[in-house]
Amino acid sequence: MQAERIEVDIEGRTFFIETGILAKQAAGSVVVGLEETLLLCATSAEDKAKEGFDFLPLTVDYRDKTAAAGRIPGGFFKRESRPSDRETITSRLVDRSIRPMFADGYSNETQILINPLSFDFENDTESLAITSASASLMISHLPFTTPISGVRVGRIDGEFVIYPTIKEMETSDINLTVSGTEESLVMVEGGGAEMTEEDLVAALKFAHEWIKKLCVAQKELAAKIGKPKMDIPMAEEAPEAAEILAKVEGGLKAALLTKGKFERKNALKALRDEGVAQIMGESQDEVKKKALKNGFETIQKKFVRNMILEEGIRADGRKTDEIREITIAVDALPRTHGSCLFTRGETQALVTTTLGTSQDELTIDNLEGRAIRTFFLHYNFPGFCVGEVKRMMGASRREIGHGSLAERAIERVIPPSDKFPYTIRVVSEILESNGSSSMATVCGASLALMDAGAPIKAPVAGIAMGLVMEGERVAILSDILGMEDALGDMDFKVAGTRDGITAVQMDIKLEGGLDVELMKRALDQAKEGRLHILGIMDQAISKPREELNPNAPRIHTLKISPEKVRELIGPGGKVIKGIVADTGCQVDVNDAGEVKIFSSNVEKLNSAIGMVEYITQEAQLDKIYDGIVRRIVDFGAFVEIFPGTDGLLHISQIAEFRLENVEDVFSIGDRIPVKVIEVDPTGKVRLSYREAVAGTDKELREPPEGAGRGPARKPSGGGGPSRGGRDGRDGRDGRGPRR
Repeated sequence: MQAERIEVDIEGRTFFIETGILAKQAAGSVVVGLEETLLLCATSAEDKAKEGFDFLPLTVDYRDKTAAAGRIPGGFFKRESRPSDRETITSRLVDRSIRPMFADGYSNETQILINPLSFDFENDTESLAITSASASLMISHLPFTTPISGVRVGRIDGEFVIYPTIKEMETSDINLTVSGTEESLVMVEGGGAEMTEEDLVAALKFAHEWIKKLCVAQKELAAKIGKPKMDIPMAEEAPEAAEILAKVEGGLKAALLTKGKFERKNALKALRDEGVAQIMGESQDEVKKKALKNGFETIQKKFVRNMILEEGIRADGRKTDEIREITIAVDALPRTHGSCLFTRGETQALVTTTLGTSQDELTIDNLEGRAIRTFFLHYNFPGFCVGEVKRMMGASRREIGHGSLAERAIERVIPPSDKFPYTIRVVSEILESNGSSSMATVCGASLALMDAGAPIKAPVAGIAMGLVMEGERVAILSDILGMEDALGDMDFKVAGTRDGITAVQMDIKLEGGLDVELMKRALDQAKEGRLHILGIMDQAISKPREELNPNAPRIHTLKISPEKVRELIGPGGKVIKGIVADTGCQVDVNDAGEVKIFSSNVEKLNSAIGMVEYITQEAQLDKIYDGIVRRIVDFGAFVEIFPGTDGLLHISQIAEFRLENVEDVFSIGDRIPVKVIEVDPTGKVRLSYREAVAGTDKELREPPEGAGRGPARKPSGGGGPSRGGRDGRDGRDGRGPRR
C-alpha cells in the first residue's frame, strides 16, 4: 500500500487523512488529524460471515493513550485500564454513525480500534474518531461504500464555529457532535443552553456543509488507494413469510392492538405458534419451523409500519402525536434527600437526589488531565425491568450512554457552586421499560432535584420521537414504544425546558440518512410533547422546595482572610481537626480563605461556625474584648484578645494616672477587658484598658501602693525598643523617665 494524504482547510486549520504508513496489515487503516491532534484507526474483519447472526457483529473501541498528551496514567498500576465513560461514549458515537452504512446482509465479525497518537490540548478527538472510522472502512474491502464524517459545532457570541477548540467550548452555548453523508444526517449528539428548535436546525445545516467537504475527501482517498469491495448477495424475502401470512393475517391487527406490553407479546406469540402449527402439521423439520418464525417477524414489522402510515394507528392504539398516561410521586422515599417515581405508560424510573460535600466530588483522569465534577448522574437498567434475567456486572455501554444523555439534559439547569455549594449525585433506577427510559430519567431527575430543594434554573422534560418512512409516506411518532424503536427508522430524543433544548440525541436507521427539513418537523412535534409533559410535572411540583430536605447536610460558607487560613488549620491540622472532633461537622478550607462547613445537624453546624469565626476573627475597632495578658514589657503588655491575635496595651492606656510598673497592676495570665482603639494597615492592634473599664467598678481610680504618681503618659504609638534605664525600664526608681 502506497502512502497517500488528503488535506482539507478548516477555517485556517489543516485537517488531513493519511494512509499507507501505519498498521498496513489491517483491512483498512488511516491517521486522521486536525493540527497536532492525531488519531489512528485500524479496521479488521473475519473472512466469513457469522452463522446464525441476523445482525452485524460490529465492535468499536476508542481508547485514550495518555502518552499522546505527554502524561502518565493515574492510579496504582500506571497503565491504561478499563475504558472511562468518555471513551465508552466516543465508541458509541462512532458505532451509531457507521452501523447503518454497511450493506444489508453483511454479518462478518468486524472490529474498529481507534487510539489518539498525539493530543494538542486544543482539538477534541470525538468527532475526528467518527471520520477516521469511515475513512478506514472506505479504503478497505468491506461493504461500506457511503462515507460519513463527524464534526463538532459550537456557537460563540452568536456565531457558529466548526471544530471549536477545547478553550472555545468553555464559552460556547451549543455543543453538538454531528455525523452524516453528503446527502443527509445520520447521528446527532449534544446539547445547548436552552437553544430553540430553529437554532438547532441552523446548527445542523451549518454542520452538514462541512460534513459534505470531508466526505468528498474520503471519496478522493478511496479512489486513489481503496481496495475492491466484497460482494454481499442481495437478501431475498423468504417464501415462508408469505406462507405464514396467509394463516395469521386475519388475527394480526387484533393481536397487535392488545393492551399491555406482555399481553401484546403473548397474543402475537400465540398467533404465530398457531400459524406455524397449521403449516407444519406432523412435520418435525426444525429448519422449516425456524424459517416460518422468522417470516412471521418480517410480516409483523411490515404490518405495524403500514398500519401507522395508512391508518395513523400505533401498536397500543395511540395516535401518532399522543403521549401515554403519566403518573408522578415526589418525596417517594423517606430517607433520601430528594426522590421521584416517574411512570409513563409501561416505563418507570425511580430517581433519587443525594447532596454531598466537597469530599464527594468526582475526580476524572482523562486525556486532558484531571477534572473535578460536582454534578453527575448514574443510570441503571437491571434485567427485571424488561422481564429478563441479566448478569449483574459493571455499567454497560448502554447504561453509560443513557446516563450521559440524561446528565447533559439536566446539567444546564444546575446552579453554580458559588450559589449552591453541594456535590449533587442523581441516580435513576429503571424499574420498568417499554420505550425511552432515558427520557423518563430526565423528567424524574428534574423532579427529584426540586424535591431535594436544589435551586435548579427550570424543570426539564424529555421525550423520545420515532419515524416510519417509506417513499413519500412519512409518520412522526411521539413517545415511542420499545417495539416502535425496533421497527422504526429513527430514534430521536429531545430534552429541555419551556424555553429551549438542553440535550438531543438522534440515530437514523435509513440508509440515506435524514433530511434536515424532516428533522424540523420532528422537533416541532417534540416541543409540543415536551410542553405537555412539563405541564403534568408542574402538577406534582412546579419549583424547588424553599427548604432543603431535613436529611440533607447543611452547608455554611465563610470568607476569612487568607492570612487566617494557617491559624484555622493549626500545626499539623490540630485546630481544624479539633473542630471536626468536637462538632462532628466537616470543615473544608482553601488557600483563598473560603471555608465550607457541612452538617445535617443545625446545632452542630452553628457550633462549628462559632468556633471558626472565633478562631479567624479580626479585631474590630471600638470593640471591647475579654483578653488574656500574655507578656509584660517595660512599656506595657501584650494581651491576647482571641486566639492568634495579640494587641499592645501601652502602659499609658492602663490608668488615668502615670503608672511606672505594669506588674504593679497585672500579672501574666490575668483576664482583663480591653478596648480596640486602633488597627493599623499592617494589622497591628492597640488596646486600652482604661477606656474599656471607664465608669465601671474595675476602673483604677487611685494609684496602687508603691506606684509612681504623675500625669498620665501620652500614648507612644505602640511598641518598640525600650527607651533606656536599667533592665530596659524607664524611671525604675519612680522618678519618671529619663530626660
